[in-house]
Amino acid sequence: MKKFAILSVFFLSFLLAIPTVSAQESEERVIDEVVAQVNEGVITLSRVKREIKTIIEAEVQQGKKREDVQKAIDEKQGELIANLINEELLVQKAKELGMDADVENAINQRFVEIMKENNVKTLEALYEQMRGQNVNPQEIRDMWRKQITRERVIQREVQSKAYWEPNATQLKEYFEKNKAKFTKPETVSFSEIFLGYAGRPDEASVLEKAKQLLTQLRAGGNFDQLLKENGDKPIVAPESGKTEKATTANLNDVIKAPLAAVKVGGYSEPIVVKDLGVLILRLDAREAASGDSFFDEQAVRSAILQERFPEAQKKFFSTLRQDAYIKISDTYRPLVAPILFAEERKDKAVSEK
Repeated sequence: MKKFAILSVFFLSFLLAIPTVSAQESEERVIDEVVAQVNEGVITLSRVKREIKTIIEAEVQQGKKREDVQKAIDEKQGELIANLINEELLVQKAKELGMDADVENAINQRFVEIMKENNVKTLEALYEQMRGQNVNPQEIRDMWRKQITRERVIQREVQSKAYWEPNATQLKEYFEKNKAKFTKPETVSFSEIFLGYAGRPDEASVLEKAKQLLTQLRAGGNFDQLLKENGDKPIVAPESGKTEKATTANLNDVIKAPLAAVKVGGYSEPIVVKDLGVLILRLDAREAASGDSFFDEQAVRSAILQERFPEAQKKFFSTLRQDAYIKISDTYRPLVAPILFAEERKDKAVSEK
């Protein structure tokens, strides 16, 4: 089974800091000292220390020096605690919205997918393999829980509302002012055969198998039959292995560049997808770009959302904090409050002008 190093990238957004203390001060403190109370929840010193340890270990796995990571953490005072408070507010909001079961189902589904990819029959067997690679399954669950909770709450309470907020008149007005954004882009449709590394002898043999399949395809072999006999679960178009129209500019560079030179009905050279496997793509259709502007409600809403989302997200978190009871301990308040309540202070300054 491939090492789970890729999982550590999710920790990068938490590369923040708390104040350092002397050994004597640490000994005098209670291990689970309350750093901040957030409604009925608390942020404890031990939780903060666990976050720091997780960040350091993840960064070291990425090849960084431990002392450099520690220095980076020490240079960002208070931000980690501010992030943990916002994270606690999101968790509480998810419970209020009844999302707990949905989040847990999503976590379980991720583990099921890993089991399938690595041909592991039981969850406990997967856990054993993870522990053998010094990956703690519970830490992975906790990490995914934070990630998925954030995604689901933000999608429902910020993205969805901002997407549907503009009325018909506002959509038309935005389109008229930004016609250059809504010219017809080049689109492609394609099908894939994916050969995964999992369950096969080695990566070189997978690439060689892909080359053999490509030779058969270019000689007139039946794509659907070869897909059925040799392909694994698709990774680009996971539902059926076939895409509808996809905007070329939005494609991942891993597949965009190989498809650029392929004619309709033709096949790409084998595409190596790092740590996963090898792709063969068949180009089913290509529609050229056009300089003419056209109104597409979905495209206009998406463009407005892209512009409004950063500010909408800031306001959402600000509202969460204003509606919450947040008490930061005297030790940490000078470090955390200016960061945590920066938007509220900015809004107040603007209103007083």
